[in-house]
Amino acid sequence: MRPSRIMGKLRRGEPVLVTTLHLTDPSIFELASLMGFDGIWMDMEHHSYSLATGASLMRAVLVGVTDIMARPAKGEFKRMQRMLEAGAQGIMYPRCDNAQEAAEVVRWLKFAPMGVRGCDGGNPDMPYLTMPLDQYLHEANEQTFVVIQIEQPETVDHIEEIAAVEGVDILMIGPGDLSIQYGIPGQIDHEMIRQVWARTAKAAADNGKDWGCPSFSVEQTRELLDLGARFICYSADIIMVKSGLEDIRENFKPLGFTFDDRLG
Repeated sequence: MRPSRIMGKLRRGEPVLVTTLHLTDPSIFELASLMGFDGIWMDMEHHSYSLATGASLMRAVLVGVTDIMARPAKGEFKRMQRMLEAGAQGIMYPRCDNAQEAAEVVRWLKFAPMGVRGCDGGNPDMPYLTMPLDQYLHEANEQTFVVIQIEQPETVDHIEEIAAVEGVDILMIGPGDLSIQYGIPGQIDHEMIRQVWARTAKAAADNGKDWGCPSFSVEQTRELLDLGARFICYSADIIMVKSGLEDIRENFKPLGFTFDDRLG
């Protein structure tokens, strides 16, 4: 079974860097994996491609070293199992309300005795019935990581209990949704968000868990690392493409080229 790069680094006390890929060209996933990124955030909560498409994208990363962290929508427990069978090393579960829901996520993602995940074995994760069953079950429980997102004020109220749930590996702050819920949309550097950083950091440290947050600059990443975060998500392919196109436009305008900007 392919070991998780993310879990390996976290267990050694090393920081992890994940980037988000929304575009569905396998070449982009292959490139990121060959370049050695720790993980790719595959967002199937907000994007409409099918699990079959997702599986082909996961297959493209096998040429390199990168983990897939797949995000389902809230409550998609059955879909999470199929994401793992398709080759995801971890699941990021969104909008978790409390410790009871976090425990239910773990229950669906882990084989007995930790959970009730159903077994097939004839998929890329085993892969393809090539391992003794007991070895597969053990390695799957060891290598599959569980990320619980902190995106709502009521979740923050239960952060200590969520951090204490056995099988939860990483607490992941969602600053965008939190800022909306707190009535400060887009103010991801606001003191209220920073208070969530501090509370999450303490809850994670008290329970021997890791935590992280999307970062929007090298400077912010350094600040998060200083607070004990070791799971950092930075940028996305659509942002990189947009920034590159904007650079071209601005560099060529002085030469007399004009652009019919429909986004301005």
